[in-house]
Amino acid sequence: MDSEIETQIRECEARLYTAMSTSNVSELDVLIADDLLFTGPTGELATKAMDLDLHRTGGTQFHEFVPKELEIRVWSEDFVLASAQVFLSGTYLGNAFAGDYRYMRVWRRGKSGWQIVGGSVTAIA
Repeated sequence: MDSEIETQIRECEARLYTAMSTSNVSELDVLIADDLLFTGPTGELATKAMDLDLHRTGGTQFHEFVPKELEIRVWSEDFVLASAQVFLSGTYLGNAFAGDYRYMRVWRRGKSGWQIVGGSVTAIA
């Protein structure tokens, strides 16, 4: 069971990477839960609406998106923790950035499948 769930989450993470790197708002809408709470790299708290709006308006733009590692912990049949290291470059609200980042994401399985309900991203020094 755990290996099947891990495979599903790896597929969701791959879909998420593509959606983030291309600012595919409709795909992000499917993968992100309405009740998302996410902490950004400067400590600000973001909601799903805020994240989708940043992608829709070009406030977040990725030029490079290179996954480096992905660790998954299956907590139950409905909750999974994923930790991803990714090299990113792009712009956020007009400010350029580039470097390695660590994402922590909580995935929850609901009526519409697996969705992200919480997480954070931190720059790796």
